[in-house]
Order: sequence, then C-alpha cells, then structure tokens
Amino acid sequence: MTRLRALFTAAALVCASGQVFADTASHNASAEAFLMMAHADKLGTPVYMQVQQMFAQRFEQTKAPASKKTVLDSYQAKANAALDSAIGWNKLKPDMIKLYTTNFTETELKDLVAFYKSPLGRKVLEKMPVVTQQSAQLTQQKLESAVPVVNKLLADMTNELDPAAAKAAAGAAKKP
Repeated sequence: MTRLRALFTAAALVCASGQVFADTASHNASAEAFLMMAHADKLGTPVYMQVQQMFAQRFEQTKAPASKKTVLDSYQAKANAALDSAIGWNKLKPDMIKLYTTNFTETELKDLVAFYKSPLGRKVLEKMPVVTQQSAQLTQQKLESAVPVVNKLLADMTNELDPAAAKAAAGAAKKP
C-alpha cells in the first residue's frame, strides 16, 4: 500500500510539474505577445540611432573626405554589432519576458494584448511616445523656474551651516 501511495504521489508530482511547465510556457507566450504588440523589440532603436549619429558627427569633425565614407560605414557596423551583443532584442527578450511575467499574471497580459488590439489601444501605442516626450519637455520647462529657488536655498543652507565655506564658494563663483 505504501509503495502504491508513493507511486501515485510521484505520478501526481510529474503531472503537476508538467502543468507548471505548460502554465509557464503559456505565461511566457502571453508576455512575448504583449511585448511584440508594444514594440518592445524596438526599445534599442533610439540608442542605435544616437550612436550612428555620434559616428557621423565625428566623421564630419575630422573633415574626412567622402572617399573615406567606407571607414565610417565599417565603424558604424562594428558599433551596431557591439550594441546587438549588449541590447539586441535577442539579449533583452528573455529578461523582458521574465520582467513581465513577474509583474503581470497571464490573464492580465492577455487583457493587455486585447486592449492594444482595440482601436484605443492602437492609438495609445501610436501616441504614447510623443505624449511621453512632450510630458518630459513640459516638466523640464516647469522645473526651470524652480532651479534658482533651489540653488538659493542650497546656498542659504550652506551659509547657515558653514559661513566661511559659503563665502569661499561665493568668491570662487564670482571669479572669471
């Protein structure tokens, strides 16, 4: 009887582990579907563009002749390869899937996919990068008015805590 119970327990564990694997695979697939819908595979694109621009600017700064453009192209390709090995989608994807499966249930991920397939969801995907950029610019503009106040408060605190250091800092700031 004990042997039979052990056999049933082992069989139940095997079935349960198979179900966990199936659930994990399904959960991972839901996360990947969401990530593809959200264009997460394009997250690195701005970095690639920025690096390409850096190489092009350096090429111009060196006043290299157009005949040397193959050198620029070669180095840009090498930079892309270096970026691919660090932040290429094949490098990010497993960690991104884990990040999303850790933070969202499979049902939530499926709901997100359904939302992003809707007209409003497609509009959010289209507009959100622009809205996010505009929000950052708006915040930066508003923040600029607080910078002088914060700097004054910092100077006042420094003066209160260490008047000699405040005078030395003020004198150093006035020197050309």
